[in-house]
Amino acid sequence: MLKNNILRRKKDFSRIYIKGKSFASKYLIIFYNKNNLGYNRTAFLASKKVGKSVKRNKARRHMKEVYLLYKDRLVKGYDIIFIARKNIIDVKFSELVRTTENILRKIKLLSGEEI
Repeated sequence: MLKNNILRRKKDFSRIYIKGKSFASKYLIIFYNKNNLGYNRTAFLASKKVGKSVKRNKARRHMKEVYLLYKDRLVKGYDIIFIARKNIIDVKFSELVRTTENILRKIKLLSGEEI
């Protein structure tokens, strides 16, 4: 991922939390908002509720990997925040992929073409 494709500034996060929309599943929460840019910016978060640093990093790695599977099929021009829930560690990767795809379809961020 390029550096300009990563959300870093507090005001960007605040804008997404306040003005954006969200959708939650059993394993993760996705916040999203239009950014009026030609590309998507993302952030992957895991709080201490997920576990110690090893588990949090594993959760973030898994969310990033799922995002990379669908990156080319996502609608452009959005800021997206992926937040791990504490039971994300107990789930198989294939289940996380399926759940994320369902969320992205429901919030209409995923185009119709297949992998």
